[in-house]
Amino acid sequence: MSVATTTRARAGDGDRRWWALALLAIAEFVVVLDASIVNIALPSIGRGLHFSLANLSWVVNAYVLTFGGFLLLGGRIADLLGRRRVFMIGLGVFALASLAGGLAQTPAWLIGARAVQGLGAALMAPAALSLVTATFREGSERNRALSVWGAVAGSGAAAGVLLGGVLTSTLGWRSVLFVNVPIAIVAALLTPSLVAESRGEISHRGFDLPGAVTVTVGLSALVYGLVRATGVGWSSPQTVGALVASALLLAGFVVIERRSSAPLVPFAFFRNPSVRVANVTMLAMGAAVIGLFYFLSLYIQEVLGYSAIKAGISQLPLAAGVILAAGIASPLVARTGARTVLITGLVLFAGGLV
Repeated sequence: MSVATTTRARAGDGDRRWWALALLAIAEFVVVLDASIVNIALPSIGRGLHFSLANLSWVVNAYVLTFGGFLLLGGRIADLLGRRRVFMIGLGVFALASLAGGLAQTPAWLIGARAVQGLGAALMAPAALSLVTATFREGSERNRALSVWGAVAGSGAAAGVLLGGVLTSTLGWRSVLFVNVPIAIVAALLTPSLVAESRGEISHRGFDLPGAVTVTVGLSALVYGLVRATGVGWSSPQTVGALVASALLLAGFVVIERRSSAPLVPFAFFRNPSVRVANVTMLAMGAAVIGLFYFLSLYIQEVLGYSAIKAGISQLPLAAGVILAAGIASPLVARTGARTVLITGLVLFAGGLV
């Protein structure tokens, strides 16, 4: 996604732009929130819809796989069709999928709704970030806006487990999905008056849909094979077939990207050692955090016997740490450099896991 814009989006002077930032940050907060909010509700969801333990993980996987797989495509679409327009479309898709998930009567219904939620989030997130950068001038003003954005968005994952516990205990598990609907509707209604339209200046106008589809289906097949292996064995046709299909699809993704005139992932980008290290680090961090939320939520409730609300409250130290760190990260990077902050953060994170 290009950072150059053909139209400099301005939500207006003074407070209006900061209201726009608040709107966009809340939307991103909800996107991140939904990767974790269902975790505390998983035992209740499993009992209510009669999920098997293996299939229960797909309530989380369906969302994060479609979100991650179509994120780059969402950014490309926003650059081409207009970021505000795509942001509002994403809000609509997200709201409808949340409503459908809250009304789910079967495991397949809920998993499908979560996948569509991820698709809506993949449209919203890159469009919202681009709108933030287009709304604020480069320099200290934009840095301050991005610091606020990072603090709000970064707290979403940690706040999700707390909010999920409160909602599940008081209103039932369906409320963790219904809560998105009014937020998305209000955000969509306010967007035209607060956020100006902008587009990206890109040389190629292709969407690269084959690339987005192959990487998403390939990653889904990989996760399916790994999840099924614990139940049917590593040598079973289901496991082997899924893993082989994943390898072929991901190899196909690489071929598509190398031949595409407008690839979603320009592989020359990874020739930069800093980019490679940063991506590997974020991959490991994401895997650790999502795995932590999933298994910790089940362990606390199913093994330790915590109620949903007690399980959510037990995550308050985590939420507070994320919010505090997100707020001070940018000033620390400016003062000490990114490498020092990154290494310190990884050491603290590893120590906390131990």
